[in-house]
Amino acid sequence: MFATLSDRLAATFKGLRGKGRLSEADVDATVREIRTALLEADVALPVVREFTATVRERALSDEVSGALNPAQQVVKIVHEELVAVLGGQTARLAMAKTPPTVILLAGLQGAGKTTLAGKLALQLRNEGHAPMLVAADLQRPNAVDQLKVVGEQAGVPVFAPEPGNGVGDPVAVTRAARDHAATKQHDIVIVDTAGRLAVDSDLMQQLRDVRDAARPDNILLVVDAMIGQDAVRTAQEFQTGVGFDAVVLTKLDGDARGGAALSIVTVTGRPVMYASVGEKLTDFETFHPDRMASRILDMGDVMTLIEQAEKAFDAEQAERMARKVSTGEDFTLDDFLEQMQAVKKMGSLGKILGMLPGMGEMKAQLDQVDDKDLDRVSAIIQSMTPGERAEPKVLNGSRRTRIARGSGTSVSEVNGLIDRFTQAQKMMRQMGKGGMPGMPGMPGMPGMGGSKKAKGRMAKAGKPAKGKSRSGNPAKRAAGPLPEDAAEPAPFDPVTLPPELRSLLGPQG
Repeated sequence: MFATLSDRLAATFKGLRGKGRLSEADVDATVREIRTALLEADVALPVVREFTATVRERALSDEVSGALNPAQQVVKIVHEELVAVLGGQTARLAMAKTPPTVILLAGLQGAGKTTLAGKLALQLRNEGHAPMLVAADLQRPNAVDQLKVVGEQAGVPVFAPEPGNGVGDPVAVTRAARDHAATKQHDIVIVDTAGRLAVDSDLMQQLRDVRDAARPDNILLVVDAMIGQDAVRTAQEFQTGVGFDAVVLTKLDGDARGGAALSIVTVTGRPVMYASVGEKLTDFETFHPDRMASRILDMGDVMTLIEQAEKAFDAEQAERMARKVSTGEDFTLDDFLEQMQAVKKMGSLGKILGMLPGMGEMKAQLDQVDDKDLDRVSAIIQSMTPGERAEPKVLNGSRRTRIARGSGTSVSEVNGLIDRFTQAQKMMRQMGKGGMPGMPGMPGMPGMGGSKKAKGRMAKAGKPAKGKSRSGNPAKRAAGPLPEDAAEPAPFDPVTLPPELRSLLGPQG
């Protein structure tokens, strides 16, 4: 997501580091690079012009010229302007005073409305609501059957009185759905409507009729982020023909440029409310402009990471692990497996690690992270007897050979897992004595050794700290060190990763 834009902006800001003062020529060169990066990301030209003009004006103002670190101030300005372009505030659904709250999904055919209906229903169900899906797309072949399948996967009922495939009146179905929801006490109704391959008058008229019958509290326009500038044009046509309250971007996981997200809000004046970031029903998240801007600038998205962790790790499991740490009880391979399975619930490992600040510098390693490695580790642990999991010291050569055969792995992979687990046990004991922060470590995955550069950093991390070098800028020397909350992210150092994520990047030298 936004990979091209992130890489270009990171290279641009790197050229500003070390400059005690920015001249007008420096600012102009930086703005040119930002303009190129935005255009390559397929951002609409009017949005690019307005964005770069604002950044240039602020970068030449007193707030930067008097700053101790102008480069960091420029990063801060770009971050704030990105947040504004993405909508500023997180958009929320408008809830009806008297249930049910009706949500109407509109969009072109192929944008992913039906799957998104299931994702939205699942999220609302997890939040404590009782949603119901309505099959009002009666034209696309098998659209009704698809919605029934999605509804079953999400654990949400589907109101589908008509078979579809060209049979039935979507307006009558929508009107009947409100009464059915009230009878069955569903507090949210999500209406899946028909789309077209392109916007036409028949589509708009049908949507207007369905809208009038549904009396929706929220109209969400579902837009495929991969179609670039066509997404913006589509949004404008739907805004004129039907109107909508917010945008939902789909297929953001497959769009390296993301220009649609940076253009739609400015062009239409409507916020992005949700983002679909994968094929699974759980690959769905609320769109937070500030967090997305931080991801684009490689500052990470720790808040989303925390929220996902809270969903994956239940309170009972966390309490049990904390009790083990405090009492000095040994961390077992069963605990190891339990934590690893909880991490899997959070989603792709590469995506999880990518939410950490500064991970843009380790994209090559992140691309090598394979979720199937977790399955191999699970197979190794599950091939052990209960006694072996509780006391790995009994694993001699013959036992390890048996485990390797039973799990379909090699003895070296079994040995590697036991070595990593032993390190995690030691860390747990130190945590129990108050000597080390963090959580129990996840096993490192085979074939994902750290780069020489990362290993070099790790080797340096163990050496005594040397005296800090003096800055070449007299103003900086007089003012002392920069505050810790400076806007620009520090160069990435694997030592700063939590142990359970650091170990996923392989042996650390």
